[in-house]
Amino acid sequence: MGMKIKVGNAPVSWGVMEVAGWGAQQVPCGRVLDEIGAAGYAGTELGPYGYFPTEPERLKSELAMRGLELIGGFVPLPLAHAERHDAGYREAMRVAELLSQAGAPLVVLADEMCEARVAVSGRVAEDCDGMSDAQWKGAARLLSRVSAECRRMGLSAVFHHHAGTFVETPQEIARLCEATDPDLLGLCLDTGHYTFGGGDPAEAARLYGSRIRHLHLKDVRLPVLEAARRDRAGFLEAVRRGVFCELGEGSVDLKRVINDLSAAGYSAWALVEQDVDTRNPEVKPFESALRSREYLRKEIGI
Repeated sequence: MGMKIKVGNAPVSWGVMEVAGWGAQQVPCGRVLDEIGAAGYAGTELGPYGYFPTEPERLKSELAMRGLELIGGFVPLPLAHAERHDAGYREAMRVAELLSQAGAPLVVLADEMCEARVAVSGRVAEDCDGMSDAQWKGAARLLSRVSAECRRMGLSAVFHHHAGTFVETPQEIARLCEATDPDLLGLCLDTGHYTFGGGDPAEAARLYGSRIRHLHLKDVRLPVLEAARRDRAGFLEAVRRGVFCELGEGSVDLKRVINDLSAAGYSAWALVEQDVDTRNPEVKPFESALRSREYLRKEIGI
């Protein structure tokens, strides 16, 4: 049943993140691709635009050389800032064009991280930390515009809820789903971010069912998350402290999430992501990627 799910990994597991000045942007992309392939994964996402080659033919040959498929790319949008929506749209189109020309099926949209939300991530009070009604309307409009254009380019758009953004908590995710067309915009369930935002990912799998068209698998060390909340530490600080661990080492019931989604007919990708700060000498991305892959094979059968 779960055997139809294909498993990928992404540059973020090597510390390559869409965050200015973060960790080790300097890991050569060839090495990341080599290690994703060697650790037993079938595909990858782009990472920050410009990290992998942006020339479609070159990108395709780098991936083909290692037997990897391009799954999609992550595009943060300035949802709360109407005056930047046009620029956000153009940036999304630049990434979508590359994905489309390189044969990827998916574009993964998200709100951009911002300091105010990073600071309260994991303990958000929606009424004072959230977007206004007008901002929600604008956000839905921008997402609809981007999704419709992506569809014309042959890409399926999914929305990735994310800690440190205006769409983090279960209530914010529900509101976003109500405000957008399920046919046009699917959901990317991220088991780590859903837990971080105060929810239970197994519940989300049941709640959203067939609207979930992409899956990011993360595991969470609950004691680290609880301590970060107590200390009022933000998202990036929690990542530095190792809030995300190898699959099977934390508190997320990944088996249940995957079984529930499979039962609902899910047969797309599961992307393993372990957000890490590679400046920590204990962080060993390749070994972690290998063990997480092994866990999925042995414990869940994918």
